[in-house]
Amino acid sequence: MNPHYPLVAERAAHRCEYCHAPEAIFNFPFEVEHIIPPSRGGVNDHSNLALACRACNLHKSDYLDGVDPETEMVVRLFHPHQDRWEGHFSVVAETGAIAGLTPIGRATISRLRMNTPLQLAARRQWMRLGLFP
Repeated sequence: MNPHYPLVAERAAHRCEYCHAPEAIFNFPFEVEHIIPPSRGGVNDHSNLALACRACNLHKSDYLDGVDPETEMVVRLFHPHQDRWEGHFSVVAETGAIAGLTPIGRATISRLRMNTPLQLAARRQWMRLGLFP
């Protein structure tokens, strides 16, 4: 396990800092990821570490930006320590989809592929259990 996990997980309230998936529903700890990867100049410091579910971490990879599907502009991705989640995302109660409220939110949803059919089904279940959002 990553030695930074305890601090990062507690700070994130055991939720993916990108899609807000609840860690408690999975049978293994979420991953500690670099918001700005070392390969892109990021530091290995708590200020640059975030808790991420496997899906978000895999799709984020070493990307720092994405395309806003609405404006087709390239914008930076959501930064969990500089941005407020509620300022960039909302949840559609009927479908479980995460909706982007800003270009950053929409680009992040697109880049991290946050609304796959499997994720939507899982979120609806989490909502029924009171674990999401």
